Amino acid sequence: MEDRLFDSDPRDFALSLVEEGMVSADHLLLCAVKYMSHDDVRDMLDCNELSPRFEEEESDD
Repeated sequence: MEDRLFDSDPRDFALSLVEEGMVSADHLLLCAVKYMSHDDVRDMLDCNELSPRFEEEESDD
């Protein structure tokens, strides 16, 4: 069954590795970020509103 999930929905397969305790979330994150290009990482951060352009500007008031 896991082979089918890997083939049909690799994202769910990867998340299931964490849910089943096969790898930690930190390890899966590290694997994903190392695999992605710099542009992929920038885009992912921006799409999830985690890039610096979404930081609130501090006011001097």
